Amino acid sequence: MADISVKYLGLDLRSPVVPSSSGLTGSLDHIYEIEDAGAGAVVLKSLFEEQILSEGNRQLEAGSYPEAEDYIRSYVREHAVDEYLKLIEDVKKHTRLPVIASINCFSSSEWVDFARRIEEAGADALELNVYFLPLSGDKPAGEYEKIYFELAEKMKSMLKIPVSFKLGRQFTNLNYIVAQLSYRKADGVVLFNRFYEPDIDVEQMALKAASVFSTPQEIRQTLRWVGLLSGQFDNLNIAASTGVHDAKAVIKLLLAGADVAQVCSVLYEKGIGYISTINKELESWMDAKGFAAIEDFRGKLSYHNLQDPVMYERSQFMKYFSDHG
Repeated sequence: MADISVKYLGLDLRSPVVPSSSGLTGSLDHIYEIEDAGAGAVVLKSLFEEQILSEGNRQLEAGSYPEAEDYIRSYVREHAVDEYLKLIEDVKKHTRLPVIASINCFSSSEWVDFARRIEEAGADALELNVYFLPLSGDKPAGEYEKIYFELAEKMKSMLKIPVSFKLGRQFTNLNYIVAQLSYRKADGVVLFNRFYEPDIDVEQMALKAASVFSTPQEIRQTLRWVGLLSGQFDNLNIAASTGVHDAKAVIKLLLAGADVAQVCSVLYEKGIGYISTINKELESWMDAKGFAAIEDFRGKLSYHNLQDPVMYERSQFMKYFSDHG
């Protein structure tokens, strides 16, 4: 039988299928299911800087003396942090899964000390989920991008565990961002994050949240950039995320050069046990193709391994429509 074990962020994983940060990875009971289903690792539910700050402000709005403000904000933060550290400790104690902690932040200063405590609690790696809307028309893009670089430098200077960055697709030059993170010794990148998106209810004429789940079609952007970036940077792992809904998607991303594939929406739709199905179908495909291990084919169809990689580069439909007129 094919060996589907992989190495990611210096960790030995029994499978390239990794549940990404979500509500399903925020409780020990669900993580037991994730382990039983055969996942390679688990990315714990993110601790949100924005959420903690918002909760602190909500508590203040309830009424308090001005001198109590610092105490309330500190209490809210410490309570959330303590709960998160307890989750890390419990997962490490009761399962054999490699644990990747996750922080969702929008500044380069708030979470440095917390990252050290994550390491001390036993996390095997840290995934930084950095996102903010660049709303200022007076601030150049470089000023926003600098936050990622400052975080990489700070985290790598103080942590021994591997650090990866979960990125969005909105950068003008994603290749530059990843190159700069690699230069600052980041251990990996996750492509791509899914952010909150608004929608409008035309009957109620009200703003609402769009669906949070991905669709299988969304794999295309992920596939393109995994293929383009794979093999460019020494010692930088790539996790593929968004649009990963079945074993075929996992195989495509591995062929493009991904080290692991993160799954989320499909687990809500089909259940955590679907991880086992993906693993079995991956093994069957490898057996049929004669691949004994994932490294036998990983990156085989990446940009740098193709004689004619133009399909990764093309950004217009001109050739397609000229051939299908």
